[in-house]
Order: sequence, then structure tokens, then C-alpha cells
Amino acid sequence: MKLQQLRYLVEVARRGLHVSEAADALYTSQPGVSKQIKLLEDELGVIIFERNGKRLTSITEPGREVIEIAGRILREVENIKRVGDEFAGGGTGSLVIATTHTQARYALPLVVKQFVDRHPAVRLSMRQGSPQQIGEWTRKGEADIAVATEGLDRFAELVTLPCYQWGHCVIAPAGHPLLAAGNLTLPVLARWPLITYDPAFSGRSRINQAFERAHVEPNIVLTAIDADVIKTYVNLGLGIGIIARMAYDPARDSGLGMLDAEHLFGTNTTHLALRRGVRLRRYEYDFIELFAPHLPRRAVDMAMEGGGDEYQL
Repeated sequence: MKLQQLRYLVEVARRGLHVSEAADALYTSQPGVSKQIKLLEDELGVIIFERNGKRLTSITEPGREVIEIAGRILREVENIKRVGDEFAGGGTGSLVIATTHTQARYALPLVVKQFVDRHPAVRLSMRQGSPQQIGEWTRKGEADIAVATEGLDRFAELVTLPCYQWGHCVIAPAGHPLLAAGNLTLPVLARWPLITYDPAFSGRSRINQAFERAHVEPNIVLTAIDADVIKTYVNLGLGIGIIARMAYDPARDSGLGMLDAEHLFGTNTTHLALRRGVRLRRYEYDFIELFAPHLPRRAVDMAMEGGGDEYQL
């Protein structure tokens, strides 16, 4: 039995039994993957995958158990490497944060500065993408920590923890009549062309749900994945913007006025996500606590051991 064979098993199961996709992900050949899986089945004396000709069709009952154990073994092998890297590295290492533009631009800069000051020998990199991409990168081990508002709880391989809550605001060019309209309501907003987030980003689902509950049809004329783009087009007079409150800075956005909209759209919770069963390095705990002070190492460990999804702010 080889670790390589276990990697092939887990990746094929993860890829929905598509051997060619698993081979591509592992930078090897499809015949090589199929051969190694068959060798492992012969060694164990059990069938792991049911077949129809050369095509894998399902996972057998013993196969499910083998794959689950193989996943645990691979995680522990990675954990052993992490121990060696941490204690032999003398404070060096790498940390990859996967997040959205809004978090990277408005929520994380101070945390990153503090972390770099504390751990100058750790190579910190950030990958920006959609919540789906962020979850996939973290699930596959291409990122260490995911930070997003939407979507991370859809990944069974991740433990999600709440970090902070935030609301939306409405922005318009200075002097716009909406800013002097007094009580802001959904019907009032719906009279204007609206510019807001792409459906996958930054609490957009809350915006949609609010209009649906009120039986009001919004006139959304433009969507974008980040607040800076939304503000640009609002400044051009193309519509009223709905953005995360944290993305509005009175000094930097002096040409725009702002109205709080939390009473319309409620609050959103930004989460961080970690791979289940992975040993965290000391500097990862530090980053988490800098970003979410209510999550010291003890709280993170308890969440990882217990699943984490029941943890509430």
C-alpha cells in the first residue's frame, strides 16, 4: 500500500468518479490512476469502485470506509509535514489567505499589517475570488484560511467560524434627492436604477430576500464583484449603489453621500473557514485571533474538534 494510491482514491471520489479529472488534478495519467487503484483493490481483497467496462459507476460499501480512512491518513501525513516545517523552520513558513475583494480591500489590511509586523519571516499571500472559488481552494489545500460572507458553509470538508457582522448602506452622488428623502424604504429605492453586487458576493442574497419579502421589484441595472467598481459607476450617475457599509469612507468617497440600510437588509456575518482535521501552525492561530479576537487558539481548537458550525457570535 502506497500513499500515492490513497491520494488517487480520495481524488477520484472527490471528482465524482471521473478518473481523467482526478489524473489531471494530480498531474499524472488516467491509465496510471486506474492501474494503481486496481493494485490496491487486489492487495486489500475488496472492490472499492463498481465498474461498467472501464467506467467507474459507484463506490462500494467497503470502498466508502477505505476512502474515509485514506482521507484521514493523508491529512495526518500533511500534519506531520506541518510539524516538521514549523519547528525546523525557525519562524519561517507560508500562509495563503483566500478571500473576496471586499474583505481584502476593507476588512483585512490592518490585520495583514499587524501579522507581517509580528511574523516577518512568514510569506503571506492572498488569493481573491468568488466564495465558491475560495471554498474550493481551501478544501483542496491551495489556501490555508478562507474569509467570506457567502457560501463557505456549503463545503462539508471545511469548518466555518463567525468573525464579525456588518450591514449594507446606500450611496448616491452628493446632492442626489434620495439623500434628502428622509425615511429610506424599499419602495423608495425601487424607484431608482440600482447598482450592487454580483449575486455570489457580499450579502447579495440578503438584498434579494428583502425585496422579495416586501413584494417589491428592484430595478438593478448593473452588478459588480467589488464595491470600488460600484462606487465608480454611481459617481458617473448611472444609478444608486448598495454596498457593504465598511466599503464607504467619507474622506475617500467625498463625492458620494451615504444612507445606512441595515434596517432594510439586516446584518451579514463574515466567516473564516479551515479544513477539517488539519493541524494549524502557531502563526495561523495568530492570524485568526488578529482578525477575530473572540477566536483565540482554545476556541479554534474546540471548534475544529467539535465541527465548529454551531459556534455563534
